[in-house]
Amino acid sequence: MERNVEISMLCQIYGKLLTKKQYEFINDYYNNDLSLSEIAENENITRQAVRDIIKKGEKKLFEYEKKLEFMKRMLNQENIIKNILKEISKIETKDSDKQVNKVLEHVKKELNCLV
Repeated sequence: MERNVEISMLCQIYGKLLTKKQYEFINDYYNNDLSLSEIAENENITRQAVRDIIKKGEKKLFEYEKKLEFMKRMLNQENIIKNILKEISKIETKDSDKQVNKVLEHVKKELNCLV
């Protein structure tokens, strides 16, 4: 996954755990596509100060993910759901009772992983 996308996702998940400035700057930089200079100008601080705050915030986001793994679990669940949907679509294309039972057993197994 691209680092910018990863940080944006982590900010959505853990952003409220950051300081107000860290959250605002990371959100502006990654989600609102503002440059370091634009953020610095808006806040009347140096570009370097903005960069430092963003880097500290990024470090915290990755620490939270390492400990809590919410994003990892969320992405894993999305993949499981995609697999379930693929299996369900097989039911629509095949009429065999044995095939339907096999597909349903697989769907049950996948759903149990989510619980």
